[in-house]
Amino acid sequence: MASESAATQENPRQNVSFPSNGHRAHGYLALPSTGRGPGVIVIQEWWGLTDHIAGIADRLAAEGFVALAPDLFGGRVAHDADEAGSLMGSLDTAAAARDLGGAVDYLLAHQAVTGDAVGAVGFCMGGGFVLLLALQQGRKIAAAVPFYGVGSGAQAADFSGLTAAVQGHYGEQDAFFPVEDARALEAKIRAESGAPVEFFYYPAGHAFHNDENHLGTYDADAARTAWERTVSFLRARLG
Repeated sequence: MASESAATQENPRQNVSFPSNGHRAHGYLALPSTGRGPGVIVIQEWWGLTDHIAGIADRLAAEGFVALAPDLFGGRVAHDADEAGSLMGSLDTAAAARDLGGAVDYLLAHQAVTGDAVGAVGFCMGGGFVLLLALQQGRKIAAAVPFYGVGSGAQAADFSGLTAAVQGHYGEQDAFFPVEDARALEAKIRAESGAPVEFFYYPAGHAFHNDENHLGTYDADAARTAWERTVSFLRARLG
């Protein structure tokens, strides 16, 4: 873990800042014990940059990656679904995507990051942003991993310019993003991009990977399998 911002003293989930979209963005950076490794962007759920999302960055660092979770809500964290929906609804999607682009450039320039491309993993709202970020950043993103991605305009996107390999994780009982929509998204990405695409479907509901989620849909077996697949995929694609 690195500390490059005074924001650490105010919010332990903001320990770095970086130039992005004409201003300073903040995020949580976790470094592997080896000191160096491939870079991965971790994109938050609609709850914000929570302890859970920071924990995902820590877990990736433990697997040998340099993980950065940008804070898209400026330190705000939702405590219920109404508040989370309000925060997500007030988010400028285009501006947020540019902020994420700044995070990509920050990682690629970081002395601890190996390789000339990074991966991106996102959950819920962040799952949609993962796909948009991969489109926006081209070959700077080598691997995109959406978990039950909703919103962010991903379903309407034109994926013909996508070059990143995609591995998706979706729940068959997802009430927020029905499995039929997930399968349609998988087919659309595969048909339009020609990039390697593989979606996995689990007998679980929305946010099945989040052991702190407010929906009560955490599924330990599905979460463990999805995580193992994600780590293997990132290692294969990022080296």
